[in-house]
Amino acid sequence: MALLCRVMQVSRSGFYDWRRRGPDDHRQALHREVREIHRRKRGSYGSRRIAKELQRRGYEVGRYQARSLMREAGVEAKQRRRWRHTTDSEHSLPVAPNLLNRQFLVSAPNRAWAADITAIWTLEGWLYLAAVLDLHDRQLVGWAMADHMRAQLVLDALEMAIGCRQPKSGLIHHSDRGSQYASHDYRSTLDRHGFQTSISRKGNCWDNAVMERFFG
Repeated sequence: MALLCRVMQVSRSGFYDWRRRGPDDHRQALHREVREIHRRKRGSYGSRRIAKELQRRGYEVGRYQARSLMREAGVEAKQRRRWRHTTDSEHSLPVAPNLLNRQFLVSAPNRAWAADITAIWTLEGWLYLAAVLDLHDRQLVGWAMADHMRAQLVLDALEMAIGCRQPKSGLIHHSDRGSQYASHDYRSTLDRHGFQTSISRKGNCWDNAVMERFFG
């Protein structure tokens, strides 16, 4: 026992006290810590940051356990719901013409895809979902989610769609004018697979109406 206590870097009296108190007391102690963190941080911490703070205090707690502890302790992160714009059209990158021209009825799969990004509020803050739809049957063929809106997000969704469908060259890929879709890496991927790039006209959200409806 003495060796175990030395390895764990706790006193023997502390170990026996912990064993006598049992798991319920330990859980209650965690609840108190969670409430104290919540109060000190004015409710701004979600489960990920609560877990990190508990770890800093010496508790072995992961994100999902922290989420359970928050629920049991009756606390939740404040929800800052100011809308996040996902389209940055004020850029100097090359923009393709609107080849699709709102022709959303497509006769066969892998003839035309539409892509877009939306913001989703979670207890961890804003997350961003990039999606690619096949306009033939409105099926989701590629998606990616992250806590950022960099070009890699939409590229991950596109690469999933390509890997899933293996489309032939000539496919029309339509998106809004966001800088992510106009980025060099994204355009290079479209060119490498022989896709035709189509981009909405400035200020015309209905040019990508299928994606607007998909995200609701």
